[in-house]
Amino acid sequence: MKYVVVSGGVLSGLGKGVTASSIGVLLKSAGLRVTSLKIDPYLNSDAGTMSPFEHGEVFVLDDGGEVDLDLGNYERFLDINLGKDNNVTTGKIYSKVIEAERRGDYLGKTVQVIPHITGAVQDWLEEVAHRPADGSDLPPEACIIELGGTVGDIESAPYIEALRQFQFRVGRENVTFVHVSLVPVMGPVGEQKTKPTQHTVKELRGLGITPDILVCRSSAPLTKETREKLAAFCHVSPEAVMSTHDVPNIYHVPLMLEEQGLCDIMNVDCQATDLLNKWKIMAHHLDTLTEEVQIAMVGKYTDLSDAYLSVIKSLQHAAMAVDHKLTINWIEASHLESDWEDGSERDKAWALLKQSSGVLVPGGFGDRGVEGKVLAAEYARTSSTPYLGICLGLQVATIEFCRNVLGFEDSNSTEFDENCKNPAVVFMPEISKTHLGGTMRLGSRPTLWQVDDCKIRQLYGDGDSVDERHRHRYEVNPDMIEAIESAGLVFVGKDETGQRCEIFELEGHPYYVGVQYHPEFKSRPGRPSPPFLGLLKAATGQL
Repeated sequence: MKYVVVSGGVLSGLGKGVTASSIGVLLKSAGLRVTSLKIDPYLNSDAGTMSPFEHGEVFVLDDGGEVDLDLGNYERFLDINLGKDNNVTTGKIYSKVIEAERRGDYLGKTVQVIPHITGAVQDWLEEVAHRPADGSDLPPEACIIELGGTVGDIESAPYIEALRQFQFRVGRENVTFVHVSLVPVMGPVGEQKTKPTQHTVKELRGLGITPDILVCRSSAPLTKETREKLAAFCHVSPEAVMSTHDVPNIYHVPLMLEEQGLCDIMNVDCQATDLLNKWKIMAHHLDTLTEEVQIAMVGKYTDLSDAYLSVIKSLQHAAMAVDHKLTINWIEASHLESDWEDGSERDKAWALLKQSSGVLVPGGFGDRGVEGKVLAAEYARTSSTPYLGICLGLQVATIEFCRNVLGFEDSNSTEFDENCKNPAVVFMPEISKTHLGGTMRLGSRPTLWQVDDCKIRQLYGDGDSVDERHRHRYEVNPDMIEAIESAGLVFVGKDETGQRCEIFELEGHPYYVGVQYHPEFKSRPGRPSPPFLGLLKAATGQL
């Protein structure tokens, strides 16, 4: 097993996740079976209870793991399916060690960060790295380990020490340390400054880890002088200083690293397969798209695009498939509401909605902006504008249909109005009301087709069912299904019991689809998610 450890310095948000994923692409292009792990030093057991404003989206895996959004990058880039143990958190590690101590596994010894916590980290990494991730039963041959945060963070210290020890456990020749850092550009002449990188590498080396490769983020390509200066002060060769400057799209990053000789440094043949050529075609295809398609994203976390990262990527995958350049019109759902205090903001939001060729209402929690989402669903239904509702997006469209088509004016979700007389959406009976973490309906579950002839089934292709990933506590009220379907909103996909509604499609509409699951988590470049592909096809007149 070969390991690549990706750390970061100076500041967060430099793109460690994309760098780690891109290195994985290069290793995969060399014919290696690749997996990936993310270390998050926070005390939470997982990302499930974290606010999108705090941490971006919660990415959901097949096994129901609620994990960091970087695992979404790994899955999309490497086309693999990871498990919840591929996301290591301090909460998980400490829980494991404390449980072992309670069982008496340490035979009365004093339990300490070193060696017990650091040992548990190493055991975890080595065990999970050998789990198959590509759909075969064969173990991976290379593992990318990304250390979250930046070097010097107090909470990262045990992991740095664990990784220092780990290189000797598995053999120094089997580990490549990659450090991602910032080279800021200062002054009117655009001078590239190396001091931040020098300091972070010095700190990392002081903790016992010497980087083999530097990946330097900068707005422009590193000059020869900058590379040589970084090499001299950071104990690497000039060839091992990689420039990851700004590019038109992220699919250029693996190509950029390969062009600078990263494959040679890692001693792999990146031309062993056709994968890199396919990436090159995809990256340049995305650059050449000129015909625009506008999609309205009606959400409640629109100030932070990371909250909808997988949805954005899924829209991009689908837009590429229909040969259009994607423009997302971000609309704060509450701005559409009639009582929104700023009239100009409301007018602007409605103008954006009406100029869009398609409407997407993503998932979310809480009642803020829900009435705006209901209005967006109503607009799409009555104007024949293509619509895709995901999770809450399905629920608000169902509420709108019950109110305006069935005539139940008070219809709502019991999430927002517990005393509603005609609830369109209700709490699922098996879900805990007291514990938040890991208690939703989570992970990959089958949806069985109820109707043979519908657009969404044709988009999915052959098969009597589809497996998609879920994350929800509420569902369409089973008592309302008959009335809803008799009026034309047909639940074409249901769970194994035939009771829980998973997919609806509106009769007589160009494309009005809602899904209770989250199809964005399984979309891949070159293989877009069918509900997203349907939305983009309908929005561009290609359905």
